Amino acid sequence: MTALPCHGLDAGTDARAHDWRARVARAFSRAAPHYARRATAQHAMGKRLLERLPDHAGDVLDLGCGPGDLTAVLATHYGAACTVSGLDLAPGMLAEARRRHPGAIRWICGDAADLPLPSASLDLVVSNLALQWCPDLDAVLAEIRRVSRPGGRVLINTLGPGTLDEVGRAWSRPAALLEFRDAARHRRAAHAAGFRRVEITARLERFHYPDLAAVMASIKGVGAQVARGGARLSRADVARAARRFETLRTDAGLPVSYHLMTLDLER
Repeated sequence: MTALPCHGLDAGTDARAHDWRARVARAFSRAAPHYARRATAQHAMGKRLLERLPDHAGDVLDLGCGPGDLTAVLATHYGAACTVSGLDLAPGMLAEARRRHPGAIRWICGDAADLPLPSASLDLVVSNLALQWCPDLDAVLAEIRRVSRPGGRVLINTLGPGTLDEVGRAWSRPAALLEFRDAARHRRAAHAAGFRRVEITARLERFHYPDLAAVMASIKGVGAQVARGGARLSRADVARAARRFETLRTDAGLPVSYHLMTLDLER
């Protein structure tokens, strides 16, 4: 998973979106070399999408592919008869994807709201934990529908309200987290885009970590501590957050909750 910030609707919004897009792309490019080994929670949630794959697909896109691990699974699953592409905003992530998976996968640098692909060209679009990074949900789903063939499937994992609540409480800085959208908002956007079938399922996924450092390493790229201006955290800030988080510790460790939503759409 990685970030796919999207174009805005007016000049002011577009300028802000461009700045956001550039900052997040840089952050993910820097994280690319060690992202895959830290993203155990993301990989676990990605398996939920694999359980829903259609039996056959000729042209497949992994949207927000990151270092390409899920893309490679899709390529193996569908075999040589399938054309698989991985698209990401961050050049560093794509470089890591090419290094890790040097096969026939096509790697594309692009924006989710302006996909560099022909209309009605895909049988399947898969996206694991990238949609929450897109400010303009309607534009992204409209683009996904545009590039999908009639009868094509779209499988998306994204995150809903309540995600990373423990992190927000520990840092006492809710503004540092993304504003996660609820299922109703996604349903409206999918219908507005023109998908003829819209199914959304939700489940709570909770993971546990030994300490605050492990928590923060695990959630990079999911929505906490996004690249932004402002003062750097001090040692005192970190110590206070660690103390708050310790009050939530269970026998399994420090909990991190994800309110996972899976969108299963058909054009």
